[in-house]
Amino acid sequence: MQLVLLQKVKNLGGLGDKVNVKPGYGRNYLVPTGRAVPATEANLAEFEKRRAEYEAKANQIHSAAQTRLAALEGASITIKANASPEGKLFGSVGPRDIAEAFSAAGHPLEKSEVVMGEGPLRHTGEFDIPVHLHADVHTSVKVIVTTED
Repeated sequence: MQLVLLQKVKNLGGLGDKVNVKPGYGRNYLVPTGRAVPATEANLAEFEKRRAEYEAKANQIHSAAQTRLAALEGASITIKANASPEGKLFGSVGPRDIAEAFSAAGHPLEKSEVVMGEGPLRHTGEFDIPVHLHADVHTSVKVIVTTED
């Protein structure tokens, strides 16, 4: 399936790139979320007519992510969780918990922006968690998990 990207997509391409993807990925993710349109003659002409508008929007989103990056640099939060005396959590701390804690602390963060490749946190301690605010904007934040008293 050939698509024209309307914004940068990680590991796929940038704005205006004509890409070949599997039909399910294009039909179920890229097109419904507004990241791409089918590469037809009409859509290509419409894209070229509105290219400046798409680039301005992409630059605005990127600059907003850069602003959020500056606010998140060096940020840390403490999450209290129920744990055993050995430090093993009864449950876990996942992306949703981290995003909610940062949002409550005044740093708006979405669950989808928190990347936990090794799964949720299951022990107390201090962890560096990667955060992807945009396809080009990445940082890591410090999460401290402590026991409830």
